[in-house]
Formats: sequence, structure tokens, C-alpha cells
Amino acid sequence: MTDIEQLSTFIAARFDSEIIPALVDYIRIPNKSPAFDPAWASHGYMDQAVRLLVDWAQPHVDSLPGARLEVIRLGERTPVIFIEVPGAGDETVLLYGHLDKQPEMTGWAEGTGPWVPVIRDGKLYGRGGADDGYSLFSALTAIEGLAAQSIPHARCVILIEACEESGSYDLPAYVDHLADRIGTPSLVIALDSGCGNYDQLWLTTSLRGMTGGTLRVDVLDEGVHSGDASGIVPSSFRIVRQLISRLEDEATGEIKPAELHAQVPAERIAQARVAAQSLGDEVHTKFPFANGTRPISDDLVQLVLNRTWRPQLSVTGAEGLPQLDSAGNVLRPYTAVKLSLRLPPTLDPKRAGEFVTELLQRDPPYGAHVEFKLEKAGAGWNAPALSPWLEQAIDLASRQIFGAPPALMGEGGTIPFMGMLGEKFPQAQFVITGVLGPHSNAHGPNEFLHLATAQKVTASVALILRDHFNAFAAH
Repeated sequence: MTDIEQLSTFIAARFDSEIIPALVDYIRIPNKSPAFDPAWASHGYMDQAVRLLVDWAQPHVDSLPGARLEVIRLGERTPVIFIEVPGAGDETVLLYGHLDKQPEMTGWAEGTGPWVPVIRDGKLYGRGGADDGYSLFSALTAIEGLAAQSIPHARCVILIEACEESGSYDLPAYVDHLADRIGTPSLVIALDSGCGNYDQLWLTTSLRGMTGGTLRVDVLDEGVHSGDASGIVPSSFRIVRQLISRLEDEATGEIKPAELHAQVPAERIAQARVAAQSLGDEVHTKFPFANGTRPISDDLVQLVLNRTWRPQLSVTGAEGLPQLDSAGNVLRPYTAVKLSLRLPPTLDPKRAGEFVTELLQRDPPYGAHVEFKLEKAGAGWNAPALSPWLEQAIDLASRQIFGAPPALMGEGGTIPFMGMLGEKFPQAQFVITGVLGPHSNAHGPNEFLHLATAQKVTASVALILRDHFNAFAAH
């Protein structure tokens, strides 16, 4: 029998004495994902982050009989941390996370910053703590929490990649390289997702895919006096607006082409209704709206579906626009914008990217030079139906650790690894969860790790590992 209080105390003590100090040091390292730091190898920050995690993990791995840790490097690809922990029975569980980070972003609160760890009100602020630096610590501690009570679990494989925020383009090579050592997992646990609140265990049922790149419009070889040229030379900014309107209805935000939509499964609509009822206005109040700004709709169910199953466009960057204090009366030669298009979970991102490229580049207004450089594609994922044992395990873990039943909802983000694993291991069950709840603001300023939730998620993972073993041992 599992002593829940002992498990929670073990995890809390480990966080206080070891994990939080290690995460503080981890946050200080600006190990941006390769898409945001092409010179990552020479800068050495990725290696620093790997070394920090390995230095922490190695003694814990050594304490587990037969366990081993290895940093694997294939050529010039980003590294992978691979840990194998022997277990009882014939089954394998794969636990996943990543250590690369999004770029800095401006607008951090006073006293905080992307590389400035600050603990305030039970939250650890700084880039990458919640997305997804805590994952290795959580996975190993969950296993050790079971070992401390001599509770059996299946063989566990922990895989921590360093390219997730760039679309996991290095990961397929590692999964192929490690295929024999990974085996055929019957359960996959990913700790890179979100939670609708901090009051219960959340299970992610789907992830959106994505495609995107840089749209650039050139109208001149050099800037000219706007008083002389405006009315004769078309504005590159206006052409960019026209082209984006081929993709998005600027009045509603709806993506126009039917080719970029997919049918929402009935069970996901039903789950969206339950999630919206559970969250209430927190569906939208979790976001830091500027004074007076309202959400796109008052219909909470539609907001949940917009965020999880419908394509949506974000313009995430721009080039060719001078800073305001340097903006003279010039008709600029070009405008470039970075487009990020989230896709329905079941849509093929490669085909979507090809469609968007053709849509934006065909018949350029005024014969302007238009180029859309496709830069990223990530597959979405729609979870298989839960096995009865897993449905019961998730319910029990949430009630015993959080004191409330679990909730299920799709997530708007993308974890390419999930789609890849879904194809490779079609019989596996998936537990996709995480700590990114209200105001935690992954990718933006003021990202934080909700420390109590991180500990509860860790304890929940331990109980799910226990129940996974029991379910298969019973057969």
C-alpha cells in the first residue's frame, strides 16, 4: 500500500533541498533553442544546461540499482539526455521532457527577467523552469519516490531533448538511433503541457500542429522620401496586409481557407464543454488583457475549441520597420513578418505549409517581390481513447494528490514528439500533462513554475507509474 503522505513529503523535501536550487541555476543559463540561437554550439549554453542536469541526475541514477545515464550526441545535432531505470515486469514507460528554451521576450516585471530567477508567492520566475526544465527532476523524483517505499514499477526510460522549441527536428534521428534501447512503451508520459488551473490534475487530449515562416515583400531597392513616392510606389506594409488577408479574416480572426480546417471529433466537443464549465471565465481571465480588451467571443466553449482545434494565426515578429525614434518620412523598401499558424491536431503540417506558401506567393499585388520562406512544421496529435485502467489511475491520482477529480482538455501548443510517438507506438497509452497554468506565460515575459503544482504533478506521475505496473501485472 502506498503512503500518500510519505510520498508527498519525500517529493516536497527533494524540491526544497535540491530541485529548486538546481532550477535556479538552470534558469540563469540562456540556452535558447537552435531556431533562436543558430550559434548555440559555439556559445556553449546548451552544453552548460546539459551538464547542470546531468550533474544533478547522476547521483540519483546511481542510487537506483542498474540504472544508467548517457548524453548522446549524433554529429552536430543538439544533444539528448537518455536515462534507463530497470523495473519489474515486461513493460516499458517512456517519460519525456526538453531542456531548450524560448528567447527572452521583453516586458518582465520589475526585479525579474528571463535569466534572473526569482521566487515569489510560491512561484519560480524565469525562462524555462516550467517549460520544461523541471521535467527531468520530476520524472526521476517520481521513480525515486516509489523506490523509497519499495513500490514496483515498470522499466522506465527518460528522454530529455534539446530541440523541442525549434520543432524537434533533431529528435527523429535520436528516436531511430535509440529504438532498440527505448523498446516498445505501453505508456508515454510527457511533462511539457499545460493545466487549466492549479486545483486538479489535467490531462491533455490533443495538441495543435503548426506551420509558419517569414513573409517578405520588397517594393524598392532602397528607401525613398515618402512625400515623393507615396501614391506612386505601393507600400510594402499594405501588401503584407493584403497577403495576410488571404489567410485570415482580419475582423474575426477566422482562418479563411477550408484546406486549413479539420472536423472536430464529437468527444472533443463534449470535453470542451466540461472544461469550459470547470474553468468558467478563467478560460480567458488567465491572460493579461490590456485595459478594456475583450476576448474574441463570450462563448466559453467556442474559446476552448478555438484554442485547441481551430487554426489560428499569430504575427510573432517583424523586420524592415525602424524603431519609433528613428522612423523618418521614408517609404521603406521592404517589410517582413514572422507568421506562426497553429493547425488542427489532425491536419498534415507539411501539406498545410505547402498550401500557405502557394497562397501567399501567387499573383503578388503590383508585381511586388513576394517570398514566403517556410521555416517550421510540427505535427499535431489527437490522443487515443484511455484504457479503463489509465482512466481510473488518473482519477485516483488527482483525487489523492490534488483533492479533486481530473480534467481533460486539448492544448493549443505543439509537441512534435507526441505525433511522432503516436505513429511509432500506436498501441501506447499517453499521459500528457504539465504545470503551465493560468498566468504562467510560457514563451512570454514573467514565465513561472508553480512550485506546489510541480510537486503534485510529480506525485501524480508516481501513482500512475504504480498503477501502470499493477494493471499489467494483473494480466
